[in-house]
Amino acid sequence: MSSTTSGPTTPRRKRRAQRRAELRSQADYTGGVYGSMLAASVVIGAGSLGQFPRTELVLLLLLTGLVFWVAHVHAQLFGARLARQAPDRRGVLRVCREEWPIVKAAVPPAAAVAVSPLLGLDVRGALWLALSIAVAGQVGWSVAAARRAGASRRLMAVTASVNLLLGLLIIFFKIVLTH
Repeated sequence: MSSTTSGPTTPRRKRRAQRRAELRSQADYTGGVYGSMLAASVVIGAGSLGQFPRTELVLLLLLTGLVFWVAHVHAQLFGARLARQAPDRRGVLRVCREEWPIVKAAVPPAAAVAVSPLLGLDVRGALWLALSIAVAGQVGWSVAAARRAGASRRLMAVTASVNLLLGLLIIFFKIVLTH
């Protein structure tokens, strides 16, 4: 085989595979935890929706996730990093990718709202489903982060418990604010 062949054992493919593995190993799930908490907060704050409450809530969840993603990317690029060096295209793309879990965390609650009519849920039920999924995502992201960091099972249980407690606190606020 020549060096231009794009077979699975070429040095270029090996470098790409190594780079992807490196990126996965460096993944930071903080944005996912944060994004899930943000989604739960959006659901709580969505008290008075208009004529199309489900559509509005789906858009509110996704757009809020996008706005906070942009804010985090901006803070990363133009905060401390700008003082050291101007960002290049590769750096911008890396920061965008690193902060993307904020947006990803908004997708499951938004999807839950979108499919809630198929489950026979009214708007209130859709809100509770989205809130429950956001809290479950918050716990899941935190456990994934702890696992990726090599934490012990005990520490993973602690982080899950803390994030569940925070999620239950958000649910408590929802109950207090709507009753």
